Amino acid sequence: MSKAVEMAQIARKKGKDFDCADWLHKANELPLRDFKQEVERCLTGQDTEPRELIYFKVFKSQILVIEQALETASMMLGSDKSRGYMLEMICTDFLAGANVEGDPEALLLSLNRIFCLLPDPQKQEFLDEFQVAISATHRQTPPAAT
Repeated sequence: MSKAVEMAQIARKKGKDFDCADWLHKANELPLRDFKQEVERCLTGQDTEPRELIYFKVFKSQILVIEQALETASMMLGSDKSRGYMLEMICTDFLAGANVEGDPEALLLSLNRIFCLLPDPQKQEFLDEFQVAISATHRQTPPAAT
């Protein structure tokens, strides 16, 4: 579909509330794929991102462990999430533990994803504890010689 067709869908949905200037700007500035994501977000109210089907072979003996890990993740994160999301969180958890001395960017990404899963009160608690840890680190660090 062209950007004009995509924009027409928004105009039909929004009616008199359609912000033509804003959508024309987005149409001019964004690549088609990104523009379609914006349209989808507007129409459904949900963030969407491109999807890709991946598959790989596993031994029958591995299926039970994989299913148990997905089920455990489902119980912890909520059963309304997709199996792909569950797999991502299992991998994120693994990377967070495995990359202590590895790639700091991968560790940072893992920590960010896990932080986003926390309910707001726990996010604030984490931030408060993090601030205390930062303050303690600064007190222990000797001043630089000048």
